[in-house]
Amino acid sequence: MIGNRLTTPRVGGHPQAGELAYPVIGRTLVHGSAFWSSCRRALVALSLAMIEKLELFLALAKERHFGRAAESAGVSQPSLSAAIKSLEDALGVVLVKRGSRFQGFTPEGERVLEWARRLVGDARAMRDEIDAMTRGITGHLRLGVVPTALPFVTELTVPFLARHGSCSVSAHSLTSATILSKMENLELDLGISYIDNEPVGKFQTLPLYTERYALLVSPNHKLARRASIPWREATTLPLCLLTPDMQNRRIIDRHLADAGGAPTPTFESNSLLLLASHVRSGKWVSIIPFRLAEALSLAGHLPTIPLVEPNVTHDIGLIVPGREPFSPVTAAFVATARRAVAQTSGSAAQQG
Repeated sequence: MIGNRLTTPRVGGHPQAGELAYPVIGRTLVHGSAFWSSCRRALVALSLAMIEKLELFLALAKERHFGRAAESAGVSQPSLSAAIKSLEDALGVVLVKRGSRFQGFTPEGERVLEWARRLVGDARAMRDEIDAMTRGITGHLRLGVVPTALPFVTELTVPFLARHGSCSVSAHSLTSATILSKMENLELDLGISYIDNEPVGKFQTLPLYTERYALLVSPNHKLARRASIPWREATTLPLCLLTPDMQNRRIIDRHLADAGGAPTPTFESNSLLLLASHVRSGKWVSIIPFRLAEALSLAGHLPTIPLVEPNVTHDIGLIVPGREPFSPVTAAFVATARRAVAQTSGSAAQQG
């Protein structure tokens, strides 16, 4: 597995009794409650103002354009520019390379961007946790999923929404690289992707299931009744495959190359439906994960034939933020995933 294995998630964290101390000015311990209250209000106001500016800074990092960043954040462009300038003045460094258009961030700006992601993420998680303490777990979870793992999503979303009826989920079909990028920019809460093939960076992972591979053919194809197909034989077939920006395609290309072939698919697409349609024509076959092949087979009566020699497997898992505490809705979804994995493992053990 590539990445850090997720341990038991922690939601929130409360200081122990006596941890908070009175403020110290010089060497004088100040006990006045009025003074402490005024300091606290000032710090909260300053913190909220800083978080708002960092939110706008993140919007600029996402859009790479001042006008679009202002529109996405719901402010005017002058307001966004003023907020960025205020950040620069407060930190004493230039953050943005300026010209007739956005030209990127300075080295200091890139470093501040890292801190902005941490601070804004923590602030959002704090607000969500406080809200959950009064209203229960609510909110919207944004999930990024590699296309080949889409059939698995219902095994998590159905029990999650049954248990947490005040929550909602949006699942987006994305490449593995896009999932990591959007999670880093706080545009996604969680991802479902490969966890043992390419690095997942600073994120944690929770294994969900093992992916195996099959050849998808039309019902009248000459191979339709075969019990299995060696990878070497698959290299000689007319293939339609996912596009090279998909990690699944890179995995398949590598295993076909290991089998001694150099396939040149005559049709590529990032749409699984288009691949299935071309297979159904009888002129192409495709290599896709067995779980996905079974889903497409049920929909279009397309035979699935296990690929063997070797029996290739890869792990699909939940991509989780690298820092805790998680927001309540994120922690609740992770808990649902843990239960689903435990139930699957239990069923497999009973069958074995």
